[in-house]
Amino acid sequence: MFSSRRVKEEKPLTPKYTYAVVVSLAEYHRRIDALNSEDLRALCKRLQISTKEEVNSKHGTSIKTDLEPETFRPNLSEPSDLLLPDQIEKLAKNLPPRTIGYPWTLAFGTSKHGMSIKSLYRAMQGQDTPVLLVIKDSDGGIFGALASEPFKVSDGFYGTGETFLFSFYPEFEVFKWTGDNMFFIKGDMDSLAFGGGEGEFGLWLDGDLYHGRSHSCKTFGNPMLSRKEDFYVQDIEIWSFE
Repeated sequence: MFSSRRVKEEKPLTPKYTYAVVVSLAEYHRRIDALNSEDLRALCKRLQISTKEEVNSKHGTSIKTDLEPETFRPNLSEPSDLLLPDQIEKLAKNLPPRTIGYPWTLAFGTSKHGMSIKSLYRAMQGQDTPVLLVIKDSDGGIFGALASEPFKVSDGFYGTGETFLFSFYPEFEVFKWTGDNMFFIKGDMDSLAFGGGEGEFGLWLDGDLYHGRSHSCKTFGNPMLSRKEDFYVQDIEIWSFE
């Protein structure tokens, strides 16, 4: 019979590397996750390496604050008679991505081209970018629409979901496509209209660009853009992006 001391001496004869620890798959992934998180963070700290997440959490707010004013302050071909600088920035933040970085060019203005829808369509010829329609009514309200493509005479509605309505009354708000229908833009020689559903347009202008109407519509889910449903136009500007 072996002594207890003899037995203890025999155990080390089996090499350590022949032993294997069997764990469940869940435990295996837990240990890998622990290695990836704890050991990796410790290594990064020793090497003075900052992770992307740490940089974002520490400096994300200040970086966004630094970039936003420049990013959304477009260059205008000429000063706007209707929009203040802060209003321009608010609109710029909501424009389609394909317009960002391009200067705003005044394609049409009633003070230059007159109150005529024919002149408006004529000014749109040769344009191939979205266009921003800005209206100032006789009550001093500022509102309008971003059209996904230049205005034109059409048999039916045209445009895409990039189109939206906006108003600065009582505060700035953008009304984007709800998906309920595709009544984006419709133009003829007697009127220009945006949005529809149940016989109501979100925004409508007559052929003289003098009388307009705004109503809630399903296309954009907007309330009335102007102070009164029927309004009189004081000035119009249409900006393109090129």
